[in-house]
Amino acid sequence: MSERDLRESGDADLVHHAAARRFEQYFESRFEKLRLPVLIVFLLISAFFAFHALQLRPDASFEKMVPASHEFIRNFQQYENELRPLGNVIRVVVETRNGDVYSPEFLETLRKITDEVFYIPGVDRGVLKSLWTPNVLWNEVTEKGFVAGQIIPPGFDGSQMAADQVRTNVARAGIVGTLVANDHRSAIVLAPLQEVEPKTGEKLDYADLSRRLEESVRDKYQTDDIRIHITGFAKIVGDLIEGASAIGLFFAITFVLTVVVLWLYARCWRSTFATVFCCSLAVVWQLGIVRLVGLGLDPYSILVPFLTFAIGVSHAVQNISTMAAERVKGRSNIEAAKATFRVLFIPGTIALLCDAVGFSTLLIIDIGVIRELAISASVGVGVIIFTKMFLLPILMSYLGVSAAGLAHQAKRMGGSYRWAHALASVAERRLAWVVVAVAAVVFGLGYAASRELKIGDLDPGAPELRVDSRYNRDNTFVANHYSTSPDVFVVMVTTPKGECGAYPVAVAVDQFQWRMENIAGVESTSSLFSAMKNVLAGQNGGDLRWNSLTRNRFSSNAAHRLLPTELFNSDCSMVPVLIFLEDHQAETLSRVVAAVEGFAAEYGSENVKFQLAAGNAGIEAATNIVIKQSERLMLALVYGIVALLVLWEFKSWRITVCIMLPLYVTSVLCEGLMAKLGLGVKVATLPVIALGIGIGVDYGIYIYNKLEYYLERGLTLKEAYFETLKTTGVAVALTGVMLALGVATWIFSDIKFQADMGLLLTFMFLWNMFGAVVMIPALASLLLDPKRVPGAEPDIAIGRQAAA
Repeated sequence: MSERDLRESGDADLVHHAAARRFEQYFESRFEKLRLPVLIVFLLISAFFAFHALQLRPDASFEKMVPASHEFIRNFQQYENELRPLGNVIRVVVETRNGDVYSPEFLETLRKITDEVFYIPGVDRGVLKSLWTPNVLWNEVTEKGFVAGQIIPPGFDGSQMAADQVRTNVARAGIVGTLVANDHRSAIVLAPLQEVEPKTGEKLDYADLSRRLEESVRDKYQTDDIRIHITGFAKIVGDLIEGASAIGLFFAITFVLTVVVLWLYARCWRSTFATVFCCSLAVVWQLGIVRLVGLGLDPYSILVPFLTFAIGVSHAVQNISTMAAERVKGRSNIEAAKATFRVLFIPGTIALLCDAVGFSTLLIIDIGVIRELAISASVGVGVIIFTKMFLLPILMSYLGVSAAGLAHQAKRMGGSYRWAHALASVAERRLAWVVVAVAAVVFGLGYAASRELKIGDLDPGAPELRVDSRYNRDNTFVANHYSTSPDVFVVMVTTPKGECGAYPVAVAVDQFQWRMENIAGVESTSSLFSAMKNVLAGQNGGDLRWNSLTRNRFSSNAAHRLLPTELFNSDCSMVPVLIFLEDHQAETLSRVVAAVEGFAAEYGSENVKFQLAAGNAGIEAATNIVIKQSERLMLALVYGIVALLVLWEFKSWRITVCIMLPLYVTSVLCEGLMAKLGLGVKVATLPVIALGIGIGVDYGIYIYNKLEYYLERGLTLKEAYFETLKTTGVAVALTGVMLALGVATWIFSDIKFQADMGLLLTFMFLWNMFGAVVMIPALASLLLDPKRVPGAEPDIAIGRQAAA
């Protein structure tokens, strides 16, 4: 096909890209011969991927939720066995509505629940704690010295007298506020978890663990008199997986809505079927490939099939629109399909590559769930390139467009399009300045609001779940009835072997605890030396004057032997310091991290090192740090690579600015919206901005690609944009709607982070569409060089030739 023919009946980009033109012409020239072989290949590949897709299983783990290579996490992993009771733990709180925990009936129920939890796979039974376990002891100073024993002794007979003795033992043990509630109306079974089962080597199944806790504990023992509350990271993940089960329903709703909207647009069941079939096939391919590369579906990546389907449909809208238009012009099914492939080959491929870039830049964030989301989504976009660019035109060449579809397309092409005439006025310089000024004001308002955007979680409990969720109600109960906060920040104080109880270490840790307790947001601290002071006082007749540190190594060693081994590691080279926080908000965590690092720099030495961090708050602090460091780099990469792809296609920095600027405005508005909604930048929300940029650029590419086609035929910018709105503009508007429909159903999810992602992506998809339709022609009229080409007005910018 000659260059003149390409300008008249194809994509103007093919004229300027020789390599792409050669490939397109090669495929087009063999289109009829390749149709059947391509269909057979697609069928075989689809069956292969479908087989593997059916083997996908939920896959969530503690390690994937944290930045594994961060210094804090490496320090934690070095002492993971010793710190397991402070990391991934489950708290089963048993509450009585009648009386207190010292009734024989309640204690018997607590025993049964302790046994149930003990035998749940994944529980580290050696460090399980309850009033019934032998590792929870009381001690007392008497005239004869120290006396100690189990809270509930082995000979407990269930009598009221024995139960009263338990009350005394609890008071002696000092566990009120930790294992027993402050009001003595509930008690905790504390169950640390093992990420990998030592005997089988299998990873912890969070869904199965959560299900067993519900069935074997809550459902079995909860009555009108007994209430069960369960908290912990594993329970959050379990509830997320349970909530994700509704995704199937949301996908079905999205599927039906998509079919309805496509049919209303095309009025052709053949086009609708071909589009939905190809996009569904892309989802099957994506799931099969994900399974083959060894990934699973976690609560984050389970949303990716939605995006794959929505992106596929939104791009396919351009295909069915172009196919129908070519058929109305009198071309046969095969010729119309070839013309559709020719017109959309470059803009469609570049747009999909931009989508993939938006996903792939997430790989720089060193958090497993985000990286797996990036891989899964990039794979999904990659397969869309094949199903949308090659399979869909072939299917349409067989199916064609129905008579009703052709009649509807002809009616649309012959319409008056008054709205398009009005909207095309933004391409006039006078009105373009107004549009840019309004956009600048909107940008300024969004930027001012975005300054309040914060890193990390801003809500108590588990912000991944809704405030009124069962988990957050349970977490609120624990926070209100126990002294020790569920938000624990752990600092590891390391020493030479055997020196963890030495006086220099004790002094440094004691000073450190005092410093931390005076930091805003810290409730209390605890360490080996907090307990050692009490033991030293007890060894000296209970005299409180001895409730302090001692330089006498023999006294400290004697006290050391009486303390639980969980307060130090096996070779006495590490002492964990527990810092209980009021919350896990980003400001609190940043303040604590800065205070710890400041103290370590001032007082740390070769023999006494303060290493961060463990505990759920310490791990969250590491996550926040990684997100903060990665956010700007990720945005720079996605903007930079997308801009380069646009520059490669259109060969003009001015056109690139016209397309990219609306995306930046939308990104800033999204950040402002997040700040106003009280959403922080975290694992769940960070991907949204990258996805919005990568997918949002599609609108601009399709609009300017068609606009350029009319400009190079000699139309003025306003006339060219009017023609663009009549064809591609309608399809672009539908693209925005289809993308929004694909994610809007998430807003109703029980999982709050999915609802947040759905809301933000819906906003970005619709606003990007609006920005592209309004801002691109306005910017083009102001930025492109006002030169003449045949048939153009003197004061109108004319596209690539004028802008280059």
